Amino acid sequence: MELYDAFTQGVKPGGLRSKSEIKLLVCYIICKIDSGISKKQLNEILTGEGLANYFEANEALAEVVKTGNVRIEYENDDEILFPTDLGKANTAQLEDDLPYSVRETALNAAIEMKTILQREQENKIEIIPHGGGYDVTISIMDNDDKLLSVTLFVADSAQADYVKEKFLQDPVKMYSTIVALLLA
Repeated sequence: MELYDAFTQGVKPGGLRSKSEIKLLVCYIICKIDSGISKKQLNEILTGEGLANYFEANEALAEVVKTGNVRIEYENDDEILFPTDLGKANTAQLEDDLPYSVRETALNAAIEMKTILQREQENKIEIIPHGGGYDVTISIMDNDDKLLSVTLFVADSAQADYVKEKFLQDPVKMYSTIVALLLA
C-alpha cells in the first residue's frame, strides 16, 4: 500500500496523495509533451484537474529537476520544462505504477491545453473595450489570409473571456456553422 504523505487540499477523489506518485506524474506529463511545457501549464493541468495539491506539485517539480529527470529552459520569462534521457527512461519504467485514470486525465488535459495554444497562434482574437462593454473580434486565419472575421459586443470582460474560450475550443466548427448558415 502506498504511503499517503502529501497534502490533499484541492485534490479530487482519485487524485494523488503520495509525494512519489506526484513526482512520477510530473515526469510523465513532461515526457508525454516532449516538445516542452511551461511550469504554469503543468500546474494548471495538475491542479485544474484535481490530480495533485499545488504545493506538492511544485515541490515534486523541484525534486525531479534536482535529480536530473527534467531540465528547464527559459523562454520569454517562462520556465519551459523538458524531459532528460534519464527522466524518459525512469518514466517509461515506472509509468504503469500511476493509476490509469490519472494518466489519461493528465494526458488529455495536456493535449487539450497544447491544442488551444496552437489555435491561439493560428487564429486572431482581439478584445477591445468599447462603450459599456467589449468588442470581441475573432478571425479565422489560413496562414496570413483571413478566412472569416466576426465582431461580437459583450457586456463585460468575463463574457469576452468566455467567447474567446469557446472559440478556441473549436474554431473550425464555428467557421463551418457560419458558412453553412450563410450559404443555406
